[in-house]
Amino acid sequence: MFDPQKLLEQFLGSNSQPGEKKSGGISPDLIKGLAGGAAASGLAALLMGSKGGRKLATTALKFGGTAVIGGIAYKAWQDWQANKAGQTAPAAGQAEGTVFLPTPKPDRDTLSIAILSAMIAAAKADGHIDADEQSRIFGRFDEAGLDTEAKAFLMDELRKPLDIDAVVKSATSPEMAVEIYTASVLAIDPDDPAEQAYLAMLASRLKLVPELKLRIEAEAAKVLA
Repeated sequence: MFDPQKLLEQFLGSNSQPGEKKSGGISPDLIKGLAGGAAASGLAALLMGSKGGRKLATTALKFGGTAVIGGIAYKAWQDWQANKAGQTAPAAGQAEGTVFLPTPKPDRDTLSIAILSAMIAAAKADGHIDADEQSRIFGRFDEAGLDTEAKAFLMDELRKPLDIDAVVKSATSPEMAVEIYTASVLAIDPDDPAEQAYLAMLASRLKLVPELKLRIEAEAAKVLA
């Protein structure tokens, strides 16, 4: 079995390796350091770049791809919960060790696979990853140094038809629903109507209330700016 955490970091172009201490917060310094989503050398950028217009990032993630996604989701969740309780939004906290970035390896692996599948599904929402593009992407997996099982997982995810039901099913808690939606927001082209429609459908199926959905999108926009 491949290492889901390692594959997600490779997919996002992270400079971090599984096991390294990563920042789970979403502070202004973190946002500045990231300069937006996945690195140009990451597999996500390879996939999104094949569709011309993806704006996930131009510099390497310095704090771990999973930590960035978890940090965005955690901050949006905290702010929404505080507002619902009539409280002031808390300062940026650390997602590491929470349900957004769980410490036990089985939980982190499950989360990593769910995020990978969600991002690839979102990238397919406009229907433009055809057989020729798949072949070109597959041909570059070797350059990324992926092992056989990791490549097989990504190939299967790319080849299968878009299945929003499977994405929704992987959200086994409200917090995981927030994180899956966060990952999906980071994977789409914000100017593509088909992908915006997919996000709207996904948010509805994940039962995200409008205010929480908007908070996730606002936090993600800070990273993608």
